[in-house]
Amino acid sequence: MSRSNTSASAQWTDKTELVGITLTLKALSDITLQPNYTTGLHAWFLHQVRDSNPSLSAYLHDGQSEKAFAISPLNGNLEPKNQNLIAKADHTYTWTISALAKPLCDWLKTWCDRPPSTLNLNAGNFAIAKIETTLDPITYNHLWSSPFSQQPNFILIFLTPTSFRQKQHHLPLPIPTNIFHSYLRRWNDFAPEAFPQQEFLQLIEQMVYVTNYDLTCLKVAVAKQGYVTGFIGKVEFGIDRKASQYPDFERLLYALIQLAPYCSTGHKTTFGLGQTRLIGKNETKVIKIEKAVIAATPIQEHLINRISELTALFLQTKKRQGGDRAQNTAKVWAIIIARYELGESLKAIALDLDMPYETVRKYAQTARKAIATLQP
Repeated sequence: MSRSNTSASAQWTDKTELVGITLTLKALSDITLQPNYTTGLHAWFLHQVRDSNPSLSAYLHDGQSEKAFAISPLNGNLEPKNQNLIAKADHTYTWTISALAKPLCDWLKTWCDRPPSTLNLNAGNFAIAKIETTLDPITYNHLWSSPFSQQPNFILIFLTPTSFRQKQHHLPLPIPTNIFHSYLRRWNDFAPEAFPQQEFLQLIEQMVYVTNYDLTCLKVAVAKQGYVTGFIGKVEFGIDRKASQYPDFERLLYALIQLAPYCSTGHKTTFGLGQTRLIGKNETKVIKIEKAVIAATPIQEHLINRISELTALFLQTKKRQGGDRAQNTAKVWAIIIARYELGESLKAIALDLDMPYETVRKYAQTARKAIATLQP
């Protein structure tokens, strides 16, 4: 299959600190994807970095508290089949990667000039047909210094499930302080100048509020284990007129609004969650189409429900049900059995969970005995 030349990096400069690219992909054959397939996209991207720049790869893993990139799921017609998803041969899909730090932008610019011909997942291969720049290459100083309209409201669209960690649980609500806290953390990690967090968030609580929304709450399988509860849809925010009395706050607020599409929102953004767009009121029809494409599938719901059901079942075998150890063990057993029931091999599950195969095999045996004992 021929591949068009890419000019994705044509407008980048050596000063670029933020950019987003979109790959157009074509499945070379029917590819069966598991509900948490973004784990494979995440791993493929990091392998691309590691193979050409090990020091940057180490930086992405361990060099900062916030991750310097975000990815989307595949956008396109993924067909449900036998509790999985099918990417159809010769169908076109798109996949977006955004970079939030200059070292990664530098690497991505070079990579885009000579990209690989295929994106290789364990389940199958996609031809890389085209790469385009879809989020302008800019700097943090550009976001800070750009003129802003001082409009009293703005609209964010959350394309993939978005949530926040709160006391070891997921909070699937668009609370302004949580949203802007997630943006400010990225800004303070990667921008040349950091800002006091507590003072800014106190002003967010006073000055930014939700005026309208159209949201759906979803549970989706994500990363290597478990699931996340998040919201997707449109939220309109208002800005109090008193914000103009705090010029630095107001300028940072509008800079972070512009940052949102690059960094995404909330947690697990490196696995496709929290994809965010800033839109005008006349663009909502287009975004609704995208939202329908990316929404959680019945397969994911099935896996989530089965893991929850099995976790509760396995907890009955634990003498001390209230401790973290009992909860964690029951959940691991549930994940293994639920995924095995969907047709995954124990070797594949062990590889994905980063656990020894013998440990997974023994867990599966013990879990099946527990099911036989507890279920009539």
